[in-house]
Amino acid sequence: MTESSRRDISWIFVLLAAYFVLQVGVRLATSHSLDLDEAEQAFRSQWLAAGYGPQPPFYNWLQYTVFQFAGVSLTALSVVKNLLLFSSYVLYGLTARLVLRDKALVAIATLGLLTIPQMAFEMQRDLTHTVAVFFSASIFFYGFIRSLKQPSLASYLISGIGIGFGLLAKYNFAILPAAALIAALSDARLRPRIFDWRLVLTAAVALVITLPHLFWLKDNLDFATARTLEKMTASGDASYLTQVAMGVSSLAVATISFAALTVAVFAIVFGKSLRPALGSGSEWTRLLERMMLVFLAGILLLIVFGGAAGIKDRWLVPMLFILPLYFCLKIEAAGVTTDRAFRRFIPILTVIMIGVPAVLYGSVATARFTGHYERLNRPYAGMLETLRKQAEPAAILAGDSLLAGNLRQDIPGVPFLSVDYPGFNPDLTGRRPLLLVWLLPQKGGNEGLPPAMAQWLQTNLGVSAPETSVINVPYFYARGDDTYRFGYAWVNQPG
Repeated sequence: MTESSRRDISWIFVLLAAYFVLQVGVRLATSHSLDLDEAEQAFRSQWLAAGYGPQPPFYNWLQYTVFQFAGVSLTALSVVKNLLLFSSYVLYGLTARLVLRDKALVAIATLGLLTIPQMAFEMQRDLTHTVAVFFSASIFFYGFIRSLKQPSLASYLISGIGIGFGLLAKYNFAILPAAALIAALSDARLRPRIFDWRLVLTAAVALVITLPHLFWLKDNLDFATARTLEKMTASGDASYLTQVAMGVSSLAVATISFAALTVAVFAIVFGKSLRPALGSGSEWTRLLERMMLVFLAGILLLIVFGGAAGIKDRWLVPMLFILPLYFCLKIEAAGVTTDRAFRRFIPILTVIMIGVPAVLYGSVATARFTGHYERLNRPYAGMLETLRKQAEPAAILAGDSLLAGNLRQDIPGVPFLSVDYPGFNPDLTGRRPLLLVWLLPQKGGNEGLPPAMAQWLQTNLGVSAPETSVINVPYFYARGDDTYRFGYAWVNQPG
């Protein structure tokens, strides 16, 4: 890429950098509490392992490394996520620059990612492993397209890195390089790029990156896949035909929810010229079409032969993230002028870049008016601060990973255990007092020690259930005197 070409698209990256810095600021201003995926990272970063459970370990490894240098904090969590997202957009923009001549279309394709709700909103709201998939897919896609257009040792190396990271991000990522391989092999002009000795480098790099986890996976396959398979095959006692119908319909709904807003935005921006443009094509649009068809065929095979009944829209990220680029390639192939379209795109982009952070903040902050509370409204830090006035815990047993991860960012120097994750069970000999804490139903319900926690104490420490107490702490952005309730107990509390 020439220096002038870099300048052509540099403003896009500056804008995106500012946007993701804004997102970090908004997240820090919204709440000190963590959501599900954030809390999982804080909890599981206590140890380094080749595998952690149903999700591959790429994000865990990355976050663990950052925590070692920066400490466990919301800032570290938010910076890592937004750096990954920014890097993904940059790689996507560089890929667009390889195959598009029109600078306006490069900008629309790259910034068009913000028209995909699962990427613009959901990834900021909580997701971590899906962010890692997007990052890995962007690396692979850039390396793959560059290998087809400007093949070099570096391009095949980049593809291998993307595949390795992707397989460590989510197992369903494997469909993307398979779809790319099949799509390229089906084109005689692209076939020599596949039958190239440098593809051995791609495979070798991917294997080296994934090897530690593959060894772990060999001995923990059921543990790693059971939860995902349970989600996918949750069709109850439905017949085979009903299960297939449920799977196909869920795939259709997921595809529509993923693509609908993007299609609507392109229809507004390009107006009447979009429909005829969709009938145009080039070697690149045909390649992407084959990739998407193979990817969707792979999902259909999971439905028909794997029993999948519920396809989530975020599972389509490894493939359908190419939609904005695909539409822009179609538009360029049709020879559509883009000056007016670009001017229409800017106000829509502005609304999205202001609206998404505003909604993320407002969904939590407006609780003071509505009384509708999200997980980020829960006052974990206030609860822990109050309990530490009673005694300084030497270890903490939490009722679930969400609670354990939230508390760990405020007292990272003690071991945290979670009843819902038996895989981490450090020696607590001599670590007293032990604080037990759990979430309580907010309206009535049993306030005693949860049975699973009592069983854990008996099995691991030979301790009977201690006396329990309840603490009420005001929500973040509480309406009036609204409070959140936690149950807690001490084992061998001094005094």
